[in-house]
Amino acid sequence: MSNENQTDSFSVAGRAFTSRLLVGTGKYKDMAETRAAIDASGAEIVTIAVRRTNIGQNQDEPNILETLPPSEYTYLPNTAGCYDAKTAIRTCRLARELLDGHNLVKLEVLGDEQTLFPDVVQTLEAAEVLIKEDFDVMVYTNDDPIMAKRLEELGCAAVMPLAAPIGSGLGVRNRLNIRTIVENAKVPILVDAGVGTASDAAVAMELGCDGVLMNTAIAAAQNPVLMASAMKKGIQAGREAYLAGRMPAKRFASASSPTDGLFF
Repeated sequence: MSNENQTDSFSVAGRAFTSRLLVGTGKYKDMAETRAAIDASGAEIVTIAVRRTNIGQNQDEPNILETLPPSEYTYLPNTAGCYDAKTAIRTCRLARELLDGHNLVKLEVLGDEQTLFPDVVQTLEAAEVLIKEDFDVMVYTNDDPIMAKRLEELGCAAVMPLAAPIGSGLGVRNRLNIRTIVENAKVPILVDAGVGTASDAAVAMELGCDGVLMNTAIAAAQNPVLMASAMKKGIQAGREAYLAGRMPAKRFASASSPTDGLFF
């Protein structure tokens, strides 16, 4: 990788990050595997489900802060498992209290347990309150360009449209919408949910996304540590391809070598 690309970074809420891969901390078999996979991913931002992970609220249980020290990673507490704005807001407040005033959060308010699609009405309501309370909100939403713009205009620090349903591994199902969201945005756009393998991550980056957040794609792999390494490379390859500018797609063949000046 060139020196230029080594310094390629993106910023969220005034903080710059070199790694464009954000990873979750759940679903691993144990804390050792969690740490090994996250190390292999090269991620700087790790997200934790506050309602499902001990970050100090349960004194008698293993604390993930000991496995992944905040001095080494930027924490992104999330509101996974919240189905209304009130619960999501309360969860973010708890995270800020437990993490000594930490303001960067991932907001997700789900609509139902089967699809885990976002409830965008409740998401908007929660985002408005949290932003007024000085949270830096990275928000999970559907792949609707209109909703993405509304969340940006509300003041969200980053907008995170799904590629496919959470944990499905289906990859980017609507490339045109994701590209439209990217082209119209003035804040970072990160694909969140639905990535299954490294090529899916590369596709998201080739569309111009600033990053990708994933958990199940790594944790549910047969070899999570190896998959984490693959995802890191997929992100890098997709970003470089986007910066390079791909050739136009053509309907018919085009010879790789010029036909002018042939000797026979």
